[in-house]
Amino acid sequence: MEMTLEDKGFGQTRRQVIQSGVLSSSLLAGLLQEMLADADITKISDDPLAPKKPHFPAKAKRVIMLYMTGGVSHVDTFDHKPRLYQDVGREVKLDHPEIRNRPGYEHIFLKRPQWEFKRYGKSGTEVSGLFPHISEVVDDIALIRSMQTDHSNHYNATLGMHTGSFNFARPSIGSWISYGLGSFNKNLPSFITIAPAQTYAGTQVYSSDFLPGAHQGTLVVPGSEPIADIKPLVASAEQSDELAALARINSRHLAARDEEPVLKARIKSFETAFGMQVAAPEAFDLSRETEATHKLYGLERGSTKGFAWQCLVARRLAERGVRFVEIIDTGSSGNWDSHGDMMDHARLAMNVDQPIKGLIKDLKSRGMLEDTLVIWATEFGRTPFNNSADAKGREHHNWAFSCWLGGGGAKPGVTYGETDEYGIKVATDPVHVHDFHATILHLMGIDHKRLTYRHSGRDYRLTDVFGNVIQGLLA
Repeated sequence: MEMTLEDKGFGQTRRQVIQSGVLSSSLLAGLLQEMLADADITKISDDPLAPKKPHFPAKAKRVIMLYMTGGVSHVDTFDHKPRLYQDVGREVKLDHPEIRNRPGYEHIFLKRPQWEFKRYGKSGTEVSGLFPHISEVVDDIALIRSMQTDHSNHYNATLGMHTGSFNFARPSIGSWISYGLGSFNKNLPSFITIAPAQTYAGTQVYSSDFLPGAHQGTLVVPGSEPIADIKPLVASAEQSDELAALARINSRHLAARDEEPVLKARIKSFETAFGMQVAAPEAFDLSRETEATHKLYGLERGSTKGFAWQCLVARRLAERGVRFVEIIDTGSSGNWDSHGDMMDHARLAMNVDQPIKGLIKDLKSRGMLEDTLVIWATEFGRTPFNNSADAKGREHHNWAFSCWLGGGGAKPGVTYGETDEYGIKVATDPVHVHDFHATILHLMGIDHKRLTYRHSGRDYRLTDVFGNVIQGLLA
């Protein structure tokens, strides 16, 4: 008679099984429920990633967030200010502590943008020469020119854009949406971040923090092996035996610990990892994509790196039911923190311009743009001034900057909000990061005031105690 793993001496504790080395891969520590008919897993809890109904009918089902780390200059990209060209070198007086207390900034002067703007599309939206490809799809996006954030440091502003908190660790927006809506595909994570390297605030930008661990973002690093250790090292029949035994032990281990939520999340993550053995390699395999699709994104066939690869993989993941995909631009080209020379923006824009247009057009051609919300964001803008009339770079600027939304119920072809004549401060219709988040959640069918989680004696939410849905951005 064939011996089971318990017959072989693995019938005592979960720790003994793991320490014994019976598992041949770190990913294979769980099993999908249909493979566990012989194991008592009723106490492991319902699937935390099962799809959930939104608070109200949603325009968007999924999100792809494009994050330009470092701070993109609004006045050089999406916020045309003719007076900056006319009044270049003019000294301006700003009575603000961020200026008064900055050494060397006793006098500040307007700096001219280094690119010209033109109107594009039926909407006539003005975009600079930095983005000739994105200019082709301006009729599909809602451009916000009146963004505001609370901090001018990279870490804090990045944390705020991702979590709604500028000083303390909190769950990422991707984790909140996963928690609120679940996922369409149990064999892939509900929240995936694609980044060549960490950005400011590190892993916190995709952390679930105090939310259940099943909603933690999974990091994908472009390359030949985007997710490490995804390939099983044993035959499927042997693996099934091992995993079934471990599932029984996990069930007993959990039952003896009062349904510990962290343990539940870990068990669920192992189950997802098992499904990923098949689902993930297929999702990252671009060999079946057509030459036309590769050309659309500007991606060389066979390449496994670069922003174009990130964008095409994001479309494939969204297509396969991943609820939230973030693409972070932290590649070899550097980031958008152009203190020394604004001409760095030219190289950075060239890296992302065509892939972003390709993503928008690809989603639209597949009928996915109408229910996929594409977010283009950065942590803050850059100063329309500097401390010398001939300064090449720009400094951090959190008083005003630009972001945009595309598809997913966002109103196409509109511009929302205005800055003053020099792009220094918001003049009309300010959009704080909390408002931005409230609007994104609304498009996903979520009332930002009702999506809460009880932690340390209070109910937390992505927007803290702030935020208004911006009606002018809704289709």
